[in-house]
Amino acid sequence: MAYDDQNIFAKILRAEAPAFKVYEDEFSLAFMDVMPQVDGHTLVIPKDATENLHEADPEILGLTIVNVQKVAAAVKKAFDSPGIMIAQLNGKAAGQTVFHLHFHILPRKDGLDASMHAREMADFTLLEDHAARIRAAL
Repeated sequence: MAYDDQNIFAKILRAEAPAFKVYEDEFSLAFMDVMPQVDGHTLVIPKDATENLHEADPEILGLTIVNVQKVAAAVKKAFDSPGIMIAQLNGKAAGQTVFHLHFHILPRKDGLDASMHAREMADFTLLEDHAARIRAAL
C-alpha cells in the first residue's frame, strides 16, 4: 500500500487538523490520542511519511524511539503510573487503523483493563489538561 498523505496524522503534521500537542522536535511529534484507552494515552509519530515499522528509515526510527522513551517517562510521572505500555501496530491485520507509523503510550495500573482502540472521542478539555500535565512532567 502506498502512503496516503490524507491520513489524519499527516494532516496533523501539516496543521490541517487539530492536536493536543505534548512534545515536538524536528523528527517527531507527540500528542494526545482523541480516542484514548486510558487517561494519558499519548501517541508519538515520526514526521517522516512512513506507513509502518517495516518501511521506516532506521535513522528517523531511532530518533523517534528516543522521543517515545522521553514522553513515556513524562506520562508515567504525570499520571503517577507504576507501569507504561508501549504499543505499535503494523498493518490492518494487526489492528492498525491510521496508516502512518505511530507508537501508543498508555499508563498502566494494576486492575486497569484497556483495549487498543476506543470507540468514542474524549472530552477535548480533558485532553488539553492531560497534555499540559505531560508537558509539565517533561
